[in-house]
Amino acid sequence: MHEANPKPPFNVTRASHAVMTARDLDATQAFYCDLIGFQLSARDKDAIYLRGLEERGHHSLVFRKTSGAPACERVGLRVFTDDDLEAAFDHFKRINLSPAWVEVPYQGRTLHVDDPVGTPLEFCSVMDDLPTNLQRFERYHGASPMRLDHHQIVTYDVQAATDFYLSLGFRLTEYTATDGKEELWGTWLQRKGNPHDVVYVNGRGPALHHCGIAVPEIRDIIQVCDVAGSLGFNKHFERGPGRHGIGNALFVYFRDPDGHRIELFNAHYQAIDINHTPLRWDLSDTRRSQLWGLPAPKKWFYEASNFAGKPLCDPTLKADPVTLEAFLANQF
Repeated sequence: MHEANPKPPFNVTRASHAVMTARDLDATQAFYCDLIGFQLSARDKDAIYLRGLEERGHHSLVFRKTSGAPACERVGLRVFTDDDLEAAFDHFKRINLSPAWVEVPYQGRTLHVDDPVGTPLEFCSVMDDLPTNLQRFERYHGASPMRLDHHQIVTYDVQAATDFYLSLGFRLTEYTATDGKEELWGTWLQRKGNPHDVVYVNGRGPALHHCGIAVPEIRDIIQVCDVAGSLGFNKHFERGPGRHGIGNALFVYFRDPDGHRIELFNAHYQAIDINHTPLRWDLSDTRRSQLWGLPAPKKWFYEASNFAGKPLCDPTLKADPVTLEAFLANQF
């Protein structure tokens, strides 16, 4: 269950970007730029393109204007070279996943495909290169977001998703299973040498649970909470601050004006050595989600951004996490 393919068919390097829809681009820009601290790379009447302070690629978050229900269109992954894109196309065609070449603004050659559990993926090897803002300290504000780190996705079949990514050379760092069994509830998978690039958790899916954004220090997490209060973004606060057992990151979660969820977190550990043994957590162990403090509210577990045009399927595993509401009900 835990073994990654040591010779994958192509070389994925990391989680790269996400493409979502938004009803009001002005409100979206105010949230991500004024509150969170993202840099605006480009904007037109139909879309905005954002990046973190250290990022040199053109964008890590894209929001396209919609008049319908907000959704996630794609989650993006980088591959090492264009040769890897060709190899990816051939591999996905060979396993009947219907890959397609597409043209995407500010990106090089780009490949679209859905994974076996319906997650719409976008692969590229290059984007337009922009100057980093890493040492433009006058631009640091809000949470001072550095980069997009990972995607967490809700799926109806965690085992099937995990098997697919292991076959592509992703390595399992940590996982949650039902108590006393090896029925997978969630898996944390990585390519870049830290705990996760993609996470798959059990639930009605496919759907995007959140994008994880790395920030420099713990104080930036407190700072963005204070800024949210000052600028009137109180209603967008969802969970935290707290510390995850899985990954060990200090975190806070916000919902943007369209309900898309982002996690802001400080650095977590390295996971580079090949003999790293995956860490197992029982589903009932609330320390996996927070080492201290109260469990997450029910909506954090059960609300997510639907993928555009993708039907939701009920999970094959019937197992519920401990929610704040259930925890409090058992105290009285």
